[in-house]
Amino acid sequence: MEEFQNQVEDLFKKGNFNTFFAQRPPARQSGGGSDPGDPVDQKPEREREEILEKIRNFNLKPREIRDYLNRFIIRQDEAKKVISVAICDHYNHVRQCLENPDLRDKEHTKQNILLLGPTGVGKTYLLRCIAKLIGVPFVKADATKFSETGYVGGDVDDLVRDLVRAANGDIELGQYGIVYIDEIDKIAAQSSAGNRDVSGRGVQINLLKLLEETDVNLHSQTDIMGQMQAVLEMQRGGKSQPRTLNTRHILFIVSGAFDKLGDQVRKRLQNTQVGFAASGKHDPVLNDEPLSRVETTDFIDYGFEPEFVGRLPVRVACHHLASADLEDILLQSEGSILRQYQTEFDGYGVEFSLLPGAITRISQMAYEQKTGARGLMTVLERVFRDFKFELPSTSIRKFEVTPETIEQPGRHLKAMLKENEAAQRKLLATEVKTFAQRFQEEHGFELKFHSEAVETLVDESIESDTTIRALCDRKFHDFHYGLTLISRNTDKSVFTITRNTIENPDKELSRWVAESFKDLRSEP
Repeated sequence: MEEFQNQVEDLFKKGNFNTFFAQRPPARQSGGGSDPGDPVDQKPEREREEILEKIRNFNLKPREIRDYLNRFIIRQDEAKKVISVAICDHYNHVRQCLENPDLRDKEHTKQNILLLGPTGVGKTYLLRCIAKLIGVPFVKADATKFSETGYVGGDVDDLVRDLVRAANGDIELGQYGIVYIDEIDKIAAQSSAGNRDVSGRGVQINLLKLLEETDVNLHSQTDIMGQMQAVLEMQRGGKSQPRTLNTRHILFIVSGAFDKLGDQVRKRLQNTQVGFAASGKHDPVLNDEPLSRVETTDFIDYGFEPEFVGRLPVRVACHHLASADLEDILLQSEGSILRQYQTEFDGYGVEFSLLPGAITRISQMAYEQKTGARGLMTVLERVFRDFKFELPSTSIRKFEVTPETIEQPGRHLKAMLKENEAAQRKLLATEVKTFAQRFQEEHGFELKFHSEAVETLVDESIESDTTIRALCDRKFHDFHYGLTLISRNTDKSVFTITRNTIENPDKELSRWVAESFKDLRSEP
């Protein structure tokens, strides 16, 4: 880093900016600014205009957004409804401001969203789907990466810079994007006598202006390249082009698990319910989903600044996923992880099908992981890992997954391979021919493998758990050198590979070479 800074200082002293930036593309002037930094691929102009046109003429209705989300996310009905309304309100306001610029001067509270709920229930996926539907840039970051200004850590303004990068440097498009900040509960201010809260209250204060409206400099103080380019522009045109983006039309969505907040809400509600403990009545919402009853005072008591909470007026809780929900995700969601595994097996020419009982068992085991929908991948990876490793090298092209497969995948795979032994030997023999063809194409010599040689290779492949290709590459790695010498002496280009050749390739090749010299000396 010190060496790079010295090079930069040298450039400033010598004024070699034109040479340094000779390969740097010109900044895009669009909607109040220019490219914020590193050169990136620009979106085709037609695609960009189509996206901007969708924003200018936004006409989606909340039910339409909800129905679109239903294709990908299971349950979370209340969250879908609340977010759909907030999204429509936000982008309707954006459209109205574009139609009537006078509206920009009127007071408007953005419908920034606070999502509460455990991991793996679909919070991030839900927002990605919305961004894809509308076509706007989307950026996700964890709140824990940021620190208060003046301390080591990320700058909250980087969220906006990343959003412009997600828009391929297009500032006009970037200003209509969605910023999603996860793990927001981790920056709740913790009171500690004598210690300054670097990652808590300070980060909340820094986020306040972003959440409402502020101009963000698209070049941070640590962006040396950007600062140098600004100086270059001043040299060329007398002044630097504005490099800011206003966050007025950026929608901010924050989320967190808020594990401890649930207990806090339960305690508050129990204290307000006269005779609750004495009556012994069971309130399923209070006991199972307390976050659905959270109030502003709960967030403040949790460690959030009132001003920060006030800039997140739309709040909704996502609920835990039951085993039946996970089963629905596998079977009904267009984004099901099961489809990903089917596609991966398709890449090897292998097809599998899951029996109903297997799907139920996968869902049960995933639920036990306590990580929501993410548990599905944990289970599927454990089940299919060895299948993906072994089957592409076999003749097996189709198999069924039973509940027993889920419980003991290794045993099922071993039984499949044993049943396929005869077919596997034939496949391995075919691979010997494939090697011979490749050898001839690369070196010009034809290798004729004797049947006993093929059997020997197949036996060794099975016993050593090594592919035919790897065995042959090792045994015949330098064979073409000796064969070239033999060919010069005898004009021979076809060679028979016997069992002896497989068992002692170097010794056999040496014998062939020696005999070729004998034949050469015996010629008149």
